[in-house]
Amino acid sequence: MSIHRVLRAALAAAFLAFMPVAAQAASITVFAAASLTDALNDVGKAYKAKTGNDAVFSFAASSVLAKQIEASGGADVFLSADTDWMDYLDKKGLLAPGTRKTLLGNHLVVVAPVGQNASLLVDGKFDFAGALHGGRLAVADPASVPAGKYAKASLTRLGAWDAVKGQLAPAENVRAALAYVARGEAPLGIVYSTDALAERKVHVVAILPDSTHAPILYPAALTKDAKPEAKSFLDFLNGPQATAIFAKDGFVLLITKP
Repeated sequence: MSIHRVLRAALAAAFLAFMPVAAQAASITVFAAASLTDALNDVGKAYKAKTGNDAVFSFAASSVLAKQIEASGGADVFLSADTDWMDYLDKKGLLAPGTRKTLLGNHLVVVAPVGQNASLLVDGKFDFAGALHGGRLAVADPASVPAGKYAKASLTRLGAWDAVKGQLAPAENVRAALAYVARGEAPLGIVYSTDALAERKVHVVAILPDSTHAPILYPAALTKDAKPEAKSFLDFLNGPQATAIFAKDGFVLLITKP
């Protein structure tokens, strides 16, 4: 190699060494309740377009996600479908102080497969046992999953729990319960109203009164080990682009509060 080539190579290396390094896009991990799947996937795309950063989602029952955060971390942001599991992590010191926000609300509905007629009201009462015709009622696991806990509370208040508790098809999360009905494996299911809107193979046959269960709330918070970039995503959830997506998908928009 000639002396001129050596000098050119050395100069090029020196030039590159002093060039500013381009900032790499940040990636944050978001653990979120299964009922948020469609909305958050759209929110993630809008967030990427605005910031250049990626939001990587893991969707499951809030109970499963909370236990995973407790056991091994892995999340920057947690969105729960109830306050209980957010409280659970908060009491264990696993959330970043002062970052918790209540973003959304929802409603409970009863769904049936499209094309199947179902009648629940008999003399003003919800006759779940009669409407099932020997089949099973698809619900998220009422022992731990928020949607199932809300459903059990509602059925108990309506005086229908004892009649149907032996006919349940418990699912790992609310989207799994929705799938049972969409595939015709269960004649009825209890899901959130947003889930019913997202699945064209089911139709709503009844709306369970809000007064029969605790308010359905979706709190969000940063975890204690969240990356610095995660705050921008949490803030984005309250912004106009995200709230427009949540409203389109049928969620109730709430004023941010601790």
